[in-house]
Amino acid sequence: MNPSSVIGREEELATISRLYTSERSEFLALYGRRRVGKSFLIEEALENKFTFMTVGLYIKVDKDDAEKVESYRQQQLRHFYSSLLEYGLPEEENPAPSNWLDAMNLLKKLLLSKRARRKVVFIDELPWLAGPQSSELVSELGFFWNQWARKRKDIFLIVCGSATSWMIDNVIREYGGLYGRTTETIALKPFTLAECEHYWEKRGFHLSRYEVALTYMVIGGIPYYMDKFRTDRTMADNINTIYFSKDRAKQEFKDVYAGLYSTSDVYIRVIRELGKNFYGMSRNDLLDAVEKKGGGTFSEVLENLTDSGIIRSYTLYGGPRKQTVYQLMDFFTLFYLRFCENPDYTSWRSVQRSKPFYTWAGNTFELLVIEHMPQLANALRIKEYATPFSWKGETPDGEGVQIDLLIPATAERADYICEMKFSEGKYILKDTDVNELTNQIAALRNSSIHKPSHSIYITLVTSIGVTESKHKSHINDIVTLDSLFA
Repeated sequence: MNPSSVIGREEELATISRLYTSERSEFLALYGRRRVGKSFLIEEALENKFTFMTVGLYIKVDKDDAEKVESYRQQQLRHFYSSLLEYGLPEEENPAPSNWLDAMNLLKKLLLSKRARRKVVFIDELPWLAGPQSSELVSELGFFWNQWARKRKDIFLIVCGSATSWMIDNVIREYGGLYGRTTETIALKPFTLAECEHYWEKRGFHLSRYEVALTYMVIGGIPYYMDKFRTDRTMADNINTIYFSKDRAKQEFKDVYAGLYSTSDVYIRVIRELGKNFYGMSRNDLLDAVEKKGGGTFSEVLENLTDSGIIRSYTLYGGPRKQTVYQLMDFFTLFYLRFCENPDYTSWRSVQRSKPFYTWAGNTFELLVIEHMPQLANALRIKEYATPFSWKGETPDGEGVQIDLLIPATAERADYICEMKFSEGKYILKDTDVNELTNQIAALRNSSIHKPSHSIYITLVTSIGVTESKHKSHINDIVTLDSLFA
C-alpha cells in the first residue's frame, strides 16, 4: 500500500488495505462523480500491484442503431484484449475474443499464469466498457466472479465507474449475476473543507480559510480541478485558467455530463433549468420546463443525477402540502451556468464584487453549509437530529416567511433555525435581519410542525463572525467557517 500521496480518504484507504490483505477473494465496487479521484485513489493505494488493469473507452453511440452498437462492443473487446496482452497474455496462443465470455476466459488464463500471492484486477469505467449492451458484460463478469474468482482465495476484483446509477443498478443492486456479490462498496465523495485545506497546504498554498471556502464554492471539493491550480499564481489567476481561458470550462461542462450518461441531452436540459432556480423545482415544474414526458424515464433521469451527487432532493414543508424539490448542488456547474455563459463576465476579477457575485456567494454559501451538516451539528452540540429541511409558513398576521434550513433535534427538544450569511468581514446584523428572524420565530410557533414543548434556537452561520451590536442578543449561537473545517 502507498497511501502517502493521497489526501484524506482515510476510511477508503483502510477499506482497500483490508481487502488487499484479506485471506479470501474480495470484490470492491467504487463509484462517484467524474473528476472526484476514483482512479487516482486505487492507483495510488495499490501502486505496482495490478495483475491486470483496463479502462473502458467513452464512445458516444445511438443505442437504437444495432450496427453502431455492435461496432462499439467490438471496439471495447479489442481494447480489453490489448490490455490483456500488455499484462502478459501470449498473443500467439490466444486469439482476440469475439464476445465477453471469451474475454473473461482469457482473463482467467492470464491470472492463472501469475504466481503473485494477491492477484489484483482493476476494471476502470466499467459502464463505458459494458456500453449499450451492458447485460452481456454484466452477466459474464458475474459468471467469472461467482463460478471461479470468489471460490479462490487470491483474487481482488475492483470495478469502478462514474455513471453512478449504472453502477448501483448493474453491480450493487443488480438482481442477476452480481447481486450481493460485492464484498465492499465505496461511494467516493468530494473533499470536505478540512480535506481541501490539507490539500492546499501540502501543495504549498498559504490560503486563508475564507479563500479556501470561496474556492470551494467555485469548484467544489473536486481534486481534479484543484490539481490544476498553480502555486506561482493567485487564486484569481487560477480560477481564470479553469473558467475563462478559451473554451476549457465549456468543454469540461460537456465532458462531465457526456461521461456520466449515454444520452446527455435531457440531463443537461434538467441541469440548465435547475441552474435558473437556485432553491430548486418540483418534478412537475421540471417536466414542463424541459418539455419531457413523465413516467419512469424522467424519474430515472432525476434518480441518476441524485445518485451522482449533482442534484439533491429535499422536502419543502409549508403551503398547501409538503413537496419534494430538486436542487442543483454541483458547485462547478452552478458557477459555470451563472457566469461563464454570460458575455458580461470575462474573468474572475469581472465577477468579484459585482452585484450578481454577492447573490451567487450568498446562495452558494448555503450549499456549502448543507454539504457540511455533520460539522454544523457538532458545532451546535446536537447529538441526534432529524433530516434538516426548508420550510415556508405564515406569521399569525398572515405574513409569509421562509426558513432555508430548519434542524429538528428531538433529544435537545429544540428546533434550530439556521441563517447563513457570507461576507468578507464580520457580518453586521441589520434591523431587517432582526425583523426577519422575529417573523420566522412567530411563524414557526404558529405552525403544526413545531411542538409546543420545544424551544426555538436561532443560529447564524457566517464566514468570519458577527460585529458587536445591539442586535447580537437576538442570536442564540454563531457558527463560523472555523467550525465547518473541523
